[in-house]
Amino acid sequence: MSNEGKFEQAKGNAKETLGNVTGSDQLEREGQQDKTLGKDKEVVENVKEKANDVIDKFKK
Repeated sequence: MSNEGKFEQAKGNAKETLGNVTGSDQLEREGQQDKTLGKDKEVVENVKEKANDVIDKFKK
């Protein structure tokens, strides 16, 4: 799993929550974007892992 993706999601969640609490729409949007970026990174990392698994199976 991608630790970087998880970190981005956590950072985004914190920003979004802080923006919500303080009434900052911009901070809330940034948080949502960070969460989305983190999820995207996680998906890409998972695809890479699956592809490497398949490649390793064919090499054997």
